[in-house]
Amino acid sequence: MPQSTTYTAIEGAPLDPGPVVGTDGTVVHPQREIVVYTQPGGAPIARLGPQQIGDTWLPAIAQQPGWVEVLLPSRPNRSAGWIPDNALDRAVTPYLIRVHLRSLNMELLKGGRPLGGWTVGTGKEVHPTPPGRTFLLGSFSDSAQQYSPVILPLGIHSATLDSFGGGPGTVAIHTWPTANVFGTRSSDGCIRVPSDALHQLIQVPLGTLVLIDEN
Repeated sequence: MPQSTTYTAIEGAPLDPGPVVGTDGTVVHPQREIVVYTQPGGAPIARLGPQQIGDTWLPAIAQQPGWVEVLLPSRPNRSAGWIPDNALDRAVTPYLIRVHLRSLNMELLKGGRPLGGWTVGTGKEVHPTPPGRTFLLGSFSDSAQQYSPVILPLGIHSATLDSFGGGPGTVAIHTWPTANVFGTRSSDGCIRVPSDALHQLIQVPLGTLVLIDEN
């Protein structure tokens, strides 16, 4: 079985039934490699390890006794799966990130209250930022680039690019050295944010939901 990572595609993965719906903030971390299923007691479709880009924290989007449904970091976009709950660490994040594609705006909320709002840059027409419900997958620095001190990859991918810059086309949040990109659709799918936005976003726990809508 394939591993569910940002580099893989999981055939037969069910799609997230609520692409722009919030949750109670529960996030889970597998303590060891576990199996992902199509439904509780259903067919196995993938393996999920405790680390990806740092620790693997995924948002819980549904729960049943003994099982948790989570968003997956792999293709296709909106992939989900069910995992047994007997080898999971749990936490609750009070944060929520909302991205509005039409208005080119991002909001950061904590406990339902706004912490900040920014005009951002999104994907150009030929490589649009994909809408839907996703999450903060990781946080890392890359000395090979100069445009952002920290990059925050999400659990979604470009729908038009199979790869980009040596990676698998993962959509990320990051800054940009010139401010003229904010308020424009000029990226290859990533979400470009001002430096003060990134400063706040790097405090947000991994697994936190990111809702990208058409508003």
